[in-house]
Amino acid sequence: MSPQREESEIFRTTPGRRQALQRAAVGFGSLALASLLGSEVRSENVPGNNRQNPLAENPAMFPARAKRIIFLFMSGGPSQVDTFDPKPLLTRDDGKPLPFDKPRVQFNATSNLLKSPWRFRQYGESGLWVSDLFPNIAKHVDDLCMIHSIHGTNPAHGGAVMKIHTGSDNFVRPSIGSWVSYGLGTENRNLPAFVTICPTLAFGGINNWSSAFLPAVFQGTPIGNASIPSEKATVRYIRNSRWSKDLQEIQLAQLRRMNHQHLETTGADANLEARISSFELAFRMQTELPRIEDLSGETKETQQLYGMDEPKTANFGRMCLMARRFAEAGVRFIQVTHNDDKVQWDQHSDLKAGHEKNAMEVDRPIAGLLQDLKARGLLEDTLIWWGGEFGRTPTAEADGRDHNQEGFTMWLAGGGAKPGFRYGATDDYGYYAVENKVHIHDLHATMLHLLGLDHERLTWRHAGRDFRLTDVHGNVVHDVIS
Repeated sequence: MSPQREESEIFRTTPGRRQALQRAAVGFGSLALASLLGSEVRSENVPGNNRQNPLAENPAMFPARAKRIIFLFMSGGPSQVDTFDPKPLLTRDDGKPLPFDKPRVQFNATSNLLKSPWRFRQYGESGLWVSDLFPNIAKHVDDLCMIHSIHGTNPAHGGAVMKIHTGSDNFVRPSIGSWVSYGLGTENRNLPAFVTICPTLAFGGINNWSSAFLPAVFQGTPIGNASIPSEKATVRYIRNSRWSKDLQEIQLAQLRRMNHQHLETTGADANLEARISSFELAFRMQTELPRIEDLSGETKETQQLYGMDEPKTANFGRMCLMARRFAEAGVRFIQVTHNDDKVQWDQHSDLKAGHEKNAMEVDRPIAGLLQDLKARGLLEDTLIWWGGEFGRTPTAEADGRDHNQEGFTMWLAGGGAKPGFRYGATDDYGYYAVENKVHIHDLHATMLHLLGLDHERLTWRHAGRDFRLTDVHGNVVHDVIS
């Protein structure tokens, strides 16, 4: 059958342009392309103002230190007083009552103080403290910017996870990855600007990588989910089992012709052009994305660096290596989630066994990622962000710890973050942030600043007002910027 005949057969029964677009979506990756057909969101303040290609690369608002972010999300909430924030008084007063009031709002009741089961040591020229849970990350402390005074507003997983991802714990808002995609576009026209590797489907699920009221092209593209081993994780429907690549090219060519005819009749229609651009991106992804997911070309030494030679580290190691490959390929925001069918770091009981298991799974892969990025010259313009939705209480719940949003640790590396630096502090027992407090909104504002984006100017008009990631809050923490 000739190409002309094939083209005729494909579109012979198509009554209109909209149905043709819907049919063409079959087999194209998980970019929520079909939802674009039903969404007429409009805004005149798109950075770069490129309505026909919303993912086109945009210049930063001012000189940027980072081009991209890799978010290492430790789902469930690691304990700050057992990982990076040592408290000698907590060890001394183990088993005694907390000598000051607990927060008015708590998730569960806790009893007396519980010392850390792990020893802390100082590492590197910076002398930053790391517990024995992370012997490999400890070798890279001179690249880390530890912020010990993070605080949030919600002690429940659902609200806290949404807060970390979207800046809001009670409304559906665009994810930080969507805001970054909207602000900067993508460096690679064949890939989405925002991917999330094995995300958890709990505690907001898709809302944590959703574009919400931003155009759907800015939402995250999930690579599998937390219940799927990373070796089996891929974008759903990335390969079209019905039609060959040649036939899909014919489809896209026909859509372009139909669109041109429509424009001759009705005049400019930027929304339609943007939709077709998204379909074409999804088509190009069928070649580009599987290449990045295929790790077989990586050397044995590189795979060992990420821990892929050990069963306990292979799953998260594969995700971290994939993140490096996406960063190399020009993706703006890459999230890697450490989770499984449970809330991974949520040790209300059996703290020692749970945190040791979790730390063993991520310590070597994260250290490998830091080393690999630095060796390739990528750490300089890649911002690494590590943390969970909250920390844990220094007081005991059985033989574990409860949720604590009042004061906890996150760290940054690369991308203009001050290396080998300790900022902020919790109280003597690690319950409340008390010195140089950094709210989640402040952290978001700071990371956007490192990307060359002003969090107060990166807005989208919706429902009669301008929205932003930091809502009406947030201050850039200049002290953590090198």
